[in-house]
Amino acid sequence: MAAGAFGAHGLRARNLSEKSIGSWTTGSNYLIYNGLALLAISLHPRLNHPGSKMRWGTGLIVGGALTFSGTIFGLVLAREKVGPVFGPLTPVGGAIMMAG
Repeated sequence: MAAGAFGAHGLRARNLSEKSIGSWTTGSNYLIYNGLALLAISLHPRLNHPGSKMRWGTGLIVGGALTFSGTIFGLVLAREKVGPVFGPLTPVGGAIMMAG
């Protein structure tokens, strides 16, 4: 929620392009969607069982969401500094999310 609010209000003051603001929106939306997925996982008894192999899903979703959205946020705020590293990491974060 905070990332979305910052994108809607704080980024406008930076005079960023609509494409950059759209990228920020995508990153913040995916954080919300993954939060809902984590909520669903937490409510499912079989997925929370200590011996369940499905417990990997939670870590993969969290790690993937942080990598995917975090690299997008970094690219929007400081593309010149982090672009060569964060650019290739964004799809990796997406793949990790999907694995979760």
